[in-house]
Amino acid sequence: MRTVGCLIFDGVRAFDYAVIGEVWSNRLNRPGLPSFDLRVCGPAGVRVRLGGGLERVPDHGLDGLLDCDLVVVPGMADPLSPVDASVLDALRGAHERGIPIASLCAGAFALADAGLLAGRSATTHWSLAAELARRHPDVDVHPEVLFTGDGDIWTSAGVAAGIDLCLHLVRSAHGQQSAAAIARAMVTAPFRTGGQAQFIPSPVPEEAGDDPLARVRTDVLAALDTPWTVRRMAALALMSERSFARRFVDTTGTTPQRWLLEQRVLAVQRLLEETDLPVDDISVRCGFASAVSLRPAFVRRIGLPPREYRRAFRGRDPEPGS
Repeated sequence: MRTVGCLIFDGVRAFDYAVIGEVWSNRLNRPGLPSFDLRVCGPAGVRVRLGGGLERVPDHGLDGLLDCDLVVVPGMADPLSPVDASVLDALRGAHERGIPIASLCAGAFALADAGLLAGRSATTHWSLAAELARRHPDVDVHPEVLFTGDGDIWTSAGVAAGIDLCLHLVRSAHGQQSAAAIARAMVTAPFRTGGQAQFIPSPVPEEAGDDPLARVRTDVLAALDTPWTVRRMAALALMSERSFARRFVDTTGTTPQRWLLEQRVLAVQRLLEETDLPVDDISVRCGFASAVSLRPAFVRRIGLPPREYRRAFRGRDPEPGS
């Protein structure tokens, strides 16, 4: 994922445009980071009016999207305003070529208007989710998540969630170290543990303090191979199962079971990147019975089977015959 197209048109948010530029700007002067070709694409020769009174002339026309590795659409200041037909056609054309497309915040409305979200899961800013669902009843809208991917289409919630999605896309293509380095350069966290993200990298143990749920999460992350159950986690927090589950959702935005599965998958991802351990050993270390039981959960969240992910990330698979 080296050539990234940022699609701009009248009314896109300057903040989202800036986020895309910060994440995928050329970082040749930063050792260890991949270099990117960030293309700012829009209606050819037309000065685009961004939110906040800013203007920008695109470096490329809309056809510049057609040979990108990824297209990213910033959010719109007014998601109810119509998007020019040429922009929607460009989105459809990129998608027909198999190019992954991501939107930040209300950019999901442009994807939906282009027909790219029909029958897919998607999200947007929580305050706009009901309107997205109303205008596009064929879209499965999830207002509770920070970002979500369905096939080759990605959408995110508002403001900081756009950063989360962009870093996730870097992480998926280039590994956790690249995403973490970019996050450090932006002076932001490479992941957030307290939000509603479906895809969160394995966090460092939290400062638990007096929060019993934080202490539970810290203990679980330190022993992912343990056969954790809600009952066992609730006992650590000195709560009933029902109270623990309710408090957990209130605090993290997801259920204990989903959170645990996500942490296990992302721990697997890290070990695939950083070690030569066999996939079966990694699976057991991270709380799965075997590589067979790991595979569907990993594919559902990462998009590749574990061994293919390792080959894509490291260029090889250390396991003979695999």
